[in-house]
Amino acid sequence: MPEVWQAALALLAGLAGLVWGADRFVAGSAALALRLGLSKLVIGLTIVSFGTSAPEILVAVSAAHRGTGELAVGNALGSNLANIGLVLGATALIAPLPVRRHLLGQEIPVLLAVTVLAGFVLRDARLTAGEGALLIALLLLLLWMTVRLKKHHHGSEEEDVEIRDYTAARGFLWFGVGLAALLASADILVWGASHLATAAGISPLVIGLTVVAVGTSLPELAASVASALKGHFDLAIGNVVGSNVFNILAVMPVPGIIAPLTMQAEVFQRDYLAMLAMTLLLVSALAVSLWRRPYGARLGRWTGALLLGSYGAYYWLLLAT
Repeated sequence: MPEVWQAALALLAGLAGLVWGADRFVAGSAALALRLGLSKLVIGLTIVSFGTSAPEILVAVSAAHRGTGELAVGNALGSNLANIGLVLGATALIAPLPVRRHLLGQEIPVLLAVTVLAGFVLRDARLTAGEGALLIALLLLLLWMTVRLKKHHHGSEEEDVEIRDYTAARGFLWFGVGLAALLASADILVWGASHLATAAGISPLVIGLTVVAVGTSLPELAASVASALKGHFDLAIGNVVGSNVFNILAVMPVPGIIAPLTMQAEVFQRDYLAMLAMTLLLVSALAVSLWRRPYGARLGRWTGALLLGSYGAYYWLLLAT
């Protein structure tokens, strides 16, 4: 068991790396969106979402091989809870996010459908290879449809001078460097946090739902906050929506494909239902905002505080049981 101070140092180093990596990652991905003719929304829903979901995928593979598949499932569900409650909540508190009408008509229905599908998969507390393969197949279909249907969609926000001056090569360089920094920093942070949690005698499922989920969601938090501060609003919101879809369709199926498992009933009765409730809360907030201000809707600070508060309530429920 490493010294406590080493684990704490890993937490601090990982956090610092995430902040720096997110800045370079957002700049590079936004530049690539311009140079390759793709919108920032498409980049957020595909490349950025896959990149920032890579820690969850790696954790799922490792957990499945080690016979702790529940940690991987808990990581996927916990990351989705963190993405909505922590990432969007904190981002909205820092910089209120404009809500595009296409979110409710296109991206949100996909998120809702995938979330409901996850409930059907988890309702019997089992995850089979067939269910995992089905989810992966749906992911590939969604990626193809996203790129095909949204290739020429462009957000209305203005580009900053830094992004306009980037060449394609420079954009690709910083995208790669930023992504590598995010992945390495997340791995270092989760290593330290996991050792601290294990020393406290916490179960693998709870570790997956809390420490690992929050740790692997920090790239989304850092990237979304940086995106909002830079004015890339479509990238910030698209990143969270896309990451949640990726977590269900790319992360959760991994233990089912590698080593089918039977889980605790709480995985569905507590954790999945909490994820569903948080998703519905977000959808309701977006719908009310668009109904009240059709042409000036935004995810404001009050909504951000509500999402953060709901996430805190889930933690209370988790620790209470």
